[in-house]
Order: sequence, then structure tokens, then C-alpha cells
Amino acid sequence: MFRHRMLRRTMAKGLAGLAAMALVSTMAAAPAQAATEETQDPTVMRIATDGFIDSFNPFTSFYLMPTNTFKYMYENLVANSPETGEVIEGLATEWNTEEGGKVWTYKIRPDMKWSDGEPLTSEDVAWTYNQMMEKDELSVANGALIENFATVEAPDDSTLVITLKEPQANNPGQEIPVVPKHIWSKIDKPGEFKNKENTVGSGPFQLESYEANKSVTLKSNPNFWRGEPTLDKIQYRYYTNSDAQVQAIRSGEVDFITGLTPEQFKALESADNVETSVGNGRRFSGISINSGLADADGEEFGTGHEALQDKKVRQAIRAGIDIDTLREQVMQDYAEPATSFVPSVYEKWALPEDDPVITGFDVERAKKLLDDAGWKEGSDGIREKDGEKLSLRFLSDADATIEQNTAKFLKPWMKDIGIELKNEASDVDTVSERTTKGDYDMYYSGWSLSPDPDYQLFINTCGSRPDAEGNGGTSQDGYCNKKFDKLYQQQHVELDEDKRADLVHQALALHYEDTASITLWYQNQLEAFRSDRFTGFTKQPTDDGIIANQVGYWGYTSVEPVSAENASGEGGMGAGGWVAIAAAAIVVIGGGGFLISRRKKSDDRE
Repeated sequence: MFRHRMLRRTMAKGLAGLAAMALVSTMAAAPAQAATEETQDPTVMRIATDGFIDSFNPFTSFYLMPTNTFKYMYENLVANSPETGEVIEGLATEWNTEEGGKVWTYKIRPDMKWSDGEPLTSEDVAWTYNQMMEKDELSVANGALIENFATVEAPDDSTLVITLKEPQANNPGQEIPVVPKHIWSKIDKPGEFKNKENTVGSGPFQLESYEANKSVTLKSNPNFWRGEPTLDKIQYRYYTNSDAQVQAIRSGEVDFITGLTPEQFKALESADNVETSVGNGRRFSGISINSGLADADGEEFGTGHEALQDKKVRQAIRAGIDIDTLREQVMQDYAEPATSFVPSVYEKWALPEDDPVITGFDVERAKKLLDDAGWKEGSDGIREKDGEKLSLRFLSDADATIEQNTAKFLKPWMKDIGIELKNEASDVDTVSERTTKGDYDMYYSGWSLSPDPDYQLFINTCGSRPDAEGNGGTSQDGYCNKKFDKLYQQQHVELDEDKRADLVHQALALHYEDTASITLWYQNQLEAFRSDRFTGFTKQPTDDGIIANQVGYWGYTSVEPVSAENASGEGGMGAGGWVAIAAAAIVVIGGGGFLISRRKKSDDRE
């Protein structure tokens, strides 16, 4: 899109090539570990994981791994199709609206059962929603989705009526996991409940057990209304780093891996009995900027550099980053150009590339913006103001190759415009703790989005900011702009889809101009699976989509073992579908209690 510097391109290709050679060498030297009889069970699919879990409580967790398991464990009122992501039937078979979209009436599927055999009715849905409306501690994860609810009633077992405060554009039955009233109503403190074994739900799989730092095991639900899955179990296996995961799939210890780096992906393309897949994902990656964090009451906290409170400085940082070269070299073109925090896979909602607010790589513009902000070039080339140098910290995960490579490019580019950038690489726990408390200037971040942008817009509103300890909020970057809040509310209730899309674009353009964060790219999801073990994988969307991290549960309900006569390594995409396999580590304190945090690493947030 924008002009590249040839010198940078040449140096970058050299770095990328060395990294790829080092990875191939490391994996070739690593001994393959023999798989035991247990690991070869043809009805147990094993998934490598190294991310984060806070709990399996659908009311409170919004991290990627737990929220993905909720999609298997709890059916929503309405679902999203595997082909396009559009709204389709879930617990409800049909619905209609009255009063211009203010009253929504759903017909619940008859004769459904929870996994323990108890009847599932509209009363379970009403109870779930009302708990979220009445108890703040149960609206932590999905509070935005019920903000507009006035009443939720179940006049009979097969009918649910949601009355809204104002007409609402998106179907209010989306994304909220419905839990069994007969189980959760007996829990004294549901907001603190970890829900970590032998769960009762309505989805295709239920959580059987969780061993910290070892595994998460899901078992099939014989009462699933679409039919019991072919697989008996899904097991997430914990590995300390991504290279260990790659070696595990090469040796046959695991059957699936996602979140591969470009180097790892290329190294696996020639591996025996391993098939690779590239998909256009629903995730954005970028740089979060500490533009002056404050809690929901406006009380400032954190250690962000005061210069970053000036929009001109933040805009200068964006102008000084050659994002095209960064994407080409760090991601080796396994990423799509980005504009805002709504990925281009959602074409209707994403900010168009030709929007007038979009600016590109421009060193001279960056320098002028810093000049206008009062930061003048010092004798060593680093800018100064009132005797203080413009020195910023870039916080990153020391074990994340993409983050470290990004930092290597950013440092000289920032120096070119007069900013000293210090890469503070640390472990994910430290990164989590520091970003939660606002102890950073910039850090590498990312989120996954559902087909409707309402939730991601909501977490950029002023009311989503947490307290100084990181509690009580779901804010994306601590962003707060009352004009953005107004646009959010307008799109939230706009029933005309074209008019709503225009309001969404206006909100995204405002966020872009404010530069609370810099979206770098929409990363392709790089995945691999054992083609000698399983077949029948479905992508979402169907064309150039992803296997893991889908919106829904489609994959695991139809994945089938490869028959003995076909177990020759000939894998392929068929009519089933893997879904929602996120990088998910199990991080604990001492004897096994959860480390609860608002942030972990960039791959962990839903």
C-alpha cells in the first residue's frame, strides 16, 4: 500500500531467513517421543496448548480458551452458521420481533435435555439472563449483551420473551451461554465458582476434568440435540512453549495445533502425516498505547509516559511505522492489511481501506507531528521537551517470536523520528500484571471478534474501564471518548443495517484518529493437524476460513477418525469441522488456585 525502504526490506529478509533456519535446525535435532497406547485412542483428539485459563465460569471469563470451551458446553439461544457466521437456530427454532425491534419472542426447541438428563426449557434461558441483569458479578463477561434488556420472561416452557429498553439492531439471543437453572441456582457465590469439572450443559461436549499445567479434558454429551459427536473426548495438553507444541505434532503426541508462526508453519509443510491450513481469521493484532489510563470514575492510574496523552505523539508513532514492511517480514505475508479493530473478514463492518481517515507510513509527517507537539530533536537525535527525553517502553512476551521480531523493527524506526524505544521483554505473567496496572507505555496486543461488532465497540466505551487493580471492567485499551460512546449507542439501536454500518464506520474512524492503539494486521490463522488420525474438518467461513477459534461448535461434533485402510497420511478438508481450539495455558498459584487477571498475552483475549 505504501512505499517500502529497500534497505529495511533486505535486512528484514535476512533476519527472517535466519529465524526460519534456526527453527528447522532445532526441530530436526529434537528427538521424537513415542506415543503411548492411550494417546493413540482413535476417539480422543489431542490439542496442544500454551495459553491461559482464569476459570470455566461463563458469567465471568472472557479469555479465549474458556470462552471457546463454553461454545462446546453451553448452547446459545441462537447460533452462528459455519458457512458464513450468520444467525441461525440454536436453542430457539424461530423468533420474531414486534414494536420495531423492541420485543423479541423466541420459540424454544421441544424435548431438549441437559447433559444430566434434566429437561431444558425456556425457564433456564430466562433464569440465566435475569441473573446477569440482577447481579453485577454475573455480568462481567457479557454485560454489554444484556445492557439493553428491560425484562426477560418465560410465559411457558417453549416461549421466551425479551423486552428491550430501546429497539436493538443485533439479535439479543447471540453469544450468551445458557446455563442449567437446577445446577447454578444452588451455588452460593456463582461469581466465584470455577466450574472446573463434571459440568452440566447442553452443548456437544462437557468439561470432565482440569489438571493445572497438564490438561483439560472434555467428554461428549449423549443428550446433545444435534446428535452425540463421533469423538469420545477432546483433550488439551499443556506445553511450555510453541516449539515444543510443533515437535509434539511432528512426533504424533498431539493431533492439532493452531497459532503457528510463519517459520513453524513452513517447517511443518513437509512433515509426514501432517497437513497444514491457512485461514482468514477473526482476530486483529496491534500495539496498545497507554494514552492515560483512568478507572470508570475517571481516577487516573498507571505509569504511562505523559507524552502519550498527546494525540499528535500517538499519531506520530503510527506514521513512523512501516506497517507494510513489518507485515511482509514479521508475518511473511501471512496476514491481511488492517485498518481498525474489526477484521476485514467481516467486510460489512470493517473500516474500508479507502476511508479518508486512514494514513500511511510517512517519516516526515511523523517528525512534523512531534515538532508540533513541542518535542524537539536533541544532539543525539532523540527528542526532548522541558529537559526530558522522549523515551518509551515497549512491553512484550519474551517467548513470543512475532512480538520479539516486531520489537526489533520498531526500535530503529522510532529512532528515525526521534523516539528512544526500549523493549522490555518478560514472561506472560509479568506482562499481564503490568498491563493490568497500567505499568507500560506500549505493548503488543490482540483480540478475537464475533460476527457482530457490538461487543468490541462496547469494550471501547468509557463505562468499560476497570478500577486501578484491573477489576470490574472489560476495556480494550482504557479508551474513553464521549463522541465514540454516542456513536456506539446510536449503532446499537439502529435497525437499518446500512445506516448502522455507517455509524460503525464512523466510530472506527474516530478510534483510528484518536490512536489509542495501532492495528498492525489481521493475522492469518496458521494451523496443522495429523492427517493420519482424523478427517472431516470444516472451515468457517467455508471459503478461506479457519478451523480453530470459530464462532460456534461445528468442528468437534463431526470430526471422524481416519479408518485403518485410509491412514496413509492423505488428509483433507471434508464435511465436519474443527472449531475453537485456542492457545490455552493453565497458569496457577501455589497449590492450584487460579491466577485471575484482566489480561494475559495477546493471543488469549476473546
